[in-house]
Amino acid sequence: MNETPSPCPKCSCEYTYEMNALVVCPECAHEWVPSEAATEGGGAPEERVVRDAVGNVLHDGDDVTVVRALKVKGSPSGIKAGTKVRGIRLVDGVDGHDIDCRIDGFGAMQLKSGVVKKA
Repeated sequence: MNETPSPCPKCSCEYTYEMNALVVCPECAHEWVPSEAATEGGGAPEERVVRDAVGNVLHDGDDVTVVRALKVKGSPSGIKAGTKVRGIRLVDGVDGHDIDCRIDGFGAMQLKSGVVKKA
């Protein structure tokens, strides 16, 4: 950490202080990680690009098709290849599951982008 923390990116207060890994502004109560201050103030943060099994870029609200059969814990049949999924939402999931969706007959679940194709 620096000897003198950087000024607050929200209110430009120079009386900021360090608290563990964060820098805190006493005037506006804004907290931030010092390495993130450059992306908040000056440039735009890089967006995460999610691609399907074929290489198409996926966006929130896209319709996709499952390209291979998937086993579902607690279901005897699983999800068949060719099942259509409407209105996906991209999330930062666990273990590479980066699509949040609702599948008819199964309910809400998360999928990996490598097992779907943009419809």
